[in-house]
Amino acid sequence: MATFLLKRLGLMILTLFILSLIVFLAGQVLPGDPGRAILGPFAAQSAVHALDTQLGVNKPLITRYLSWIGGVVHGNFGESYTYQSAVAPFIGHALINSVKLALLAFVVVVPLGITGGVIAALNVGRPVDRIISVTGLSLTTVPEFVSGIVLIVVFGVELKVLPVSAAAGPGASVGSQFRHLILPAIPLVFILFGYIARMARAGTIEALNADYTRTAILKGLPRFTVIRRHVLRNSLLPTITVIATQTGYLIGGLVVVETLFNYQGIGNLIFKAAGGKDFPMLEAGILVIGVVYVLATLAADLLLIALNPRLRIGGGSD
Repeated sequence: MATFLLKRLGLMILTLFILSLIVFLAGQVLPGDPGRAILGPFAAQSAVHALDTQLGVNKPLITRYLSWIGGVVHGNFGESYTYQSAVAPFIGHALINSVKLALLAFVVVVPLGITGGVIAALNVGRPVDRIISVTGLSLTTVPEFVSGIVLIVVFGVELKVLPVSAAAGPGASVGSQFRHLILPAIPLVFILFGYIARMARAGTIEALNADYTRTAILKGLPRFTVIRRHVLRNSLLPTITVIATQTGYLIGGLVVVETLFNYQGIGNLIFKAAGGKDFPMLEAGILVIGVVYVLATLAADLLLIALNPRLRIGGGSD
């Protein structure tokens, strides 16, 4: 286990280092001038040049990268070009908001997707299986902005039962925040349900056809006991990996949903930073999402090892 953790941590550090290079270089090649973006199109060129010099965007590329990554290592993400203040508080506030929205969608879609996939697998080839599979596939193909607009029109504008904005406002109660997050969470549930249900269905079918399941049935164990003790424990292993990868999406892939519902999450923050040429904010936001993604993947690997003794034995002998 210790060897496995050391390898994973080394891989995480390497992955984040490569991501930092890609993010930084991508931010530098984006068209536009930060000074011009901040001062506006009618500002004098001399003022734009002076601001660019103050921001340090005229320094050599390697110098800017080393300065930026050195600050990141020490928890300093730099200063926002747009807000002229430290980036870290904006990132922290936006990340907390995104986690709230992602957590709500996660709590709904994971049990729903796993249950749907298991039910489909237990009824393979029957109408229930077809309904769940077709519904999941159909929902996955619907873009978030399409389902989001439909939800806003139906439940926010016509029926007026839910707020169309995800922002509950400062000091709002937990109940109020939950009510505002219901509509934005639904498009995320639609997108992720099909992936999770499909993996749970495939894993359950494979486990049902395994020798250990047949042996348990031949021993006379009740069907429910066989499914609970033998099928689910093994069928959900590949599903865990899918859930972990979708965790990264739930945090980082919220640009459309957060923009549509006017929610101040990290996806919306990155979108605005890209539009305003706010490179420190953009780079910090993407790097933080990368950290969340690799941590979610590590958590999934550890959970897989905990659920599968064969992996523990293999990891220990490596």
